[in-house]
Amino acid sequence: MNQTSQETPFAGKVALVTGAARGIGFAIATRFIDAGADVVLADLSESDLNASISTLSDYTGRALAVRANVSKDTDVTRMVEAAAARFGRIDILVNNAGISPKHGGRKATVEEMLAAEWRQVLEVNLTGAFLCCRACLPHMRAAKWGRIINIASVAGRTKTEIAGAHYAASKAGMMALARTLAVEVGSANITVNSIAPGRIETPMAAAAGAELNQAYVARIPVGRLGTGEDIAAAVAYLASEDAAFLTGVTLDVNGGSFMI
Repeated sequence: MNQTSQETPFAGKVALVTGAARGIGFAIATRFIDAGADVVLADLSESDLNASISTLSDYTGRALAVRANVSKDTDVTRMVEAAAARFGRIDILVNNAGISPKHGGRKATVEEMLAAEWRQVLEVNLTGAFLCCRACLPHMRAAKWGRIINIASVAGRTKTEIAGAHYAASKAGMMALARTLAVEVGSANITVNSIAPGRIETPMAAAAGAELNQAYVARIPVGRLGTGEDIAAAVAYLASEDAAFLTGVTLDVNGGSFMI
C-alpha cells in the first residue's frame, strides 16, 4: 500500500541529524526517514554509525552515514558537502551531538574540573551547533525554507545535580543561539527552535547509574523517564508546517519535571 502525504509529511525534504548513531539522535533520524525524508546521520563513532545504518536497510538510498566531529570546522564542511552531493539539498538540521563527561558515574564540580574538559564540552555541544548552523544555512536560504532544531536540556533551564557546569552552560548557550539566529533568518522562511529534554533513557543517562536514574523518576509527574521517541515526536512537530509560526522558542519535554 502506498503511503499517503499525511503519513510522509517530509517527503522531498532532507534532514541532517548530528549525534545520530544511537539514543535520541537515532530516534530522530528514524522518525524522519519513516515520515518520508532522506536523512543524513552524522556521528563521531564509525562503529555505532555502521550498526545503526544496518538497521535501516529497508531505506537503502535514503539514509547516508557520515563520520564527523562537529567541533571541527573541516569535518562539518565535509559533512555538509557529502549531504549536498548525495541529496542535493539540506532542509532540516537537528543539532543533537553532545557530551556530558562523568567520573565514576558523577560529574566533576567546578573546583575539580579541568579546563580541557570544560573546553571540550563547549566545543562539541555549543561550537558544534554553531558550525553546523553556519554550514547548512546557505542551502536553506537557497530553498527559501528551513528548520533548525537544537537539542538543549533541562540542565540549561534550571539547577542540575547530575550534569556538570560545562554541560549546563553549553545547553543554555544552545537556546540563546537559537533565539538570536531565529531573528537573523526568520525573513528567509527559516525557523530556529530548541527542545529541552528532561531525563531520557539514553546511553549518556545510563552512565550516571541505575540508582540515580530511578531516584529521578520520583520527581517526574508522569512517573517514568522519557524515551528517544518522545523527543523525536517533538522534533517532528517543530520541523512540520504546523509549527511554521514558531521560532525562537524552547519546548520543554520532560514529563512535567520542570514547570515554569
